[in-house]
Amino acid sequence: MHAPGYDTSGLPTWNASQAAIDAYGKHLPDIRFIASLLAGYQSDREALTERLTHGQDAVLSEVHLLAMEARDELLETGAVLDALALSCTPGPYLPGEEPYDDVPEPVDSAVELRTDAAMLAERLVAHDRIHGGGKTSRPPQPRTDGDRDAERDSARAYLRREWIAAREVRLGGHRLP
Repeated sequence: MHAPGYDTSGLPTWNASQAAIDAYGKHLPDIRFIASLLAGYQSDREALTERLTHGQDAVLSEVHLLAMEARDELLETGAVLDALALSCTPGPYLPGEEPYDDVPEPVDSAVELRTDAAMLAERLVAHDRIHGGGKTSRPPQPRTDGDRDAERDSARAYLRREWIAAREVRLGGHRLP
């Protein structure tokens, strides 16, 4: 791809080379979309850096907004993984803490999917403990009895409640059919 130009909105536009068109074919629009997202993130970071000169209150407000955006991304991605994991046969998680380097191969895909869903749910729980944002209840606390699977189940249940609550707010309190 060639160097980006800019459209009227200030976001970059890409002029794909023939090599890029040949390599990515019909998926090239997806690549362009990702490039636009990355440029948007870069623009956000530059704007935050510029706000540092205007005082701490503006920065704290911007950091709070970024934290809420990060929460939304955890919530959406976690809900997708959780729904996929719920579609598998119920069962255990990978043992231990992440990263799961000590796990013998091969790993059942359902176990890996459940573990990944739990990992994102636990990140949401940790995020909400630090920044707030829970709408349904307080985030679950780590279990002290050492039952790691119960802790993961609790985090996933919290993620489900939070995602459903967020969807209902977006839909004005109405559920999808």
